[in-house]
Amino acid sequence: MELFGIFITATLINNFVLSQFLGICPFVGVSGKLSSAVSMGMATTFVLTMAAMVTYLVQHFILLPLGIGFLQTVAFILVIAALVQFVEMVIKKVSTALYRALGIFLPLITTNCAIMGLCIFAAMKDLSFIACIVFAIGAGAGFTLALVLMAGIREELELASVPRALRGAGITLLTAGILALSFMGFAGMKF
Repeated sequence: MELFGIFITATLINNFVLSQFLGICPFVGVSGKLSSAVSMGMATTFVLTMAAMVTYLVQHFILLPLGIGFLQTVAFILVIAALVQFVEMVIKKVSTALYRALGIFLPLITTNCAIMGLCIFAAMKDLSFIACIVFAIGAGAGFTLALVLMAGIREELELASVPRALRGAGITLLTAGILALSFMGFAGMKF
């Protein structure tokens, strides 16, 4: 039951994008089309999960035993950068169309603060290895959910009569704010 609570908390209650405002750049940039949003969400979820596993191992088997915990941020940045390069190479070989669709946003996963935030939060909470993985999958599911919701709304907004002053970034940010407010409704849930 504890792992389920960690998953739901990371997905809905403390959603990285809509509650903690981490990962806003891909949220606004990739959420224009539903297909790109789903692909970016899956790629980010994969990187979140892999980064959580590797940074857990680095933290508990290298940094803490050697007494060099102060290098945590640098070590985590190196792990995340290496993982994103790996994911980029795999996507380029497996699906060239997906690689082109994600465009510049795929390398931007490296600088996605949601990934760094996850690694630091997991280390601060001192989660077990399994709990760390569940936390990462939940955070990825929440990230994907936010992207998909926003992409669906933005696709519908293309057909709507939006005032000229609000077109583009204006309506996108207003929509993101309303989505964030709706996710505040989950704040009182306890697991």
